[in-house]
Amino acid sequence: MRNMFDALGAFGGSFAPDGPHDNDDEALRKRYRTIFISDLHLGTPGCQATALLDFLKAHPSDTLFLVGDIVDGWQLRRKWYWPQSHNDVVQKLLKRARKGCRVIYVPGNHDEFAREFIGHQFGGIEVIDEAVHVTADGRQLWIIHGDYFDAVVQCAKWLAYVGDNLYEFTLKLNRHLNRLRAR
Repeated sequence: MRNMFDALGAFGGSFAPDGPHDNDDEALRKRYRTIFISDLHLGTPGCQATALLDFLKAHPSDTLFLVGDIVDGWQLRRKWYWPQSHNDVVQKLLKRARKGCRVIYVPGNHDEFAREFIGHQFGGIEVIDEAVHVTADGRQLWIIHGDYFDAVVQCAKWLAYVGDNLYEFTLKLNRHLNRLRAR
């Protein structure tokens, strides 16, 4: 897994971690130029908030792109679910922005409510519709959420909602089946 992150454009050097550290190895961790994260779906039981927090703590970066579906507004409208771990993720992102990391939020279809705030900043987090990222070797990457290219989302949003409900039902069924199998 570490090799995969190394291939994403890391450069060596020390950094000031988010909190105090006892272990000198922490000060020698790599700092990444840019990290891209999408589809967190905060607000759903399936969100891996604790794993994300561990990742963010272990991988400091100069820039952090949040590329859509960070918060799952579709699910939150149906049923409110927001445990402390999801709050912790939001606080960690805000802390990153305060500590000098450029945090850029590109909303997706599940967090389309955030598109009303394009061009604004919240706690140092920029909300934009799209971006161009220049890699260390000069390549340009277009950063945009994939829902712009999804015909169902663009032309028949009701069908996307039906599909999302079926997907959530399947996830719940899978969780129950896994519990039964574990007995």
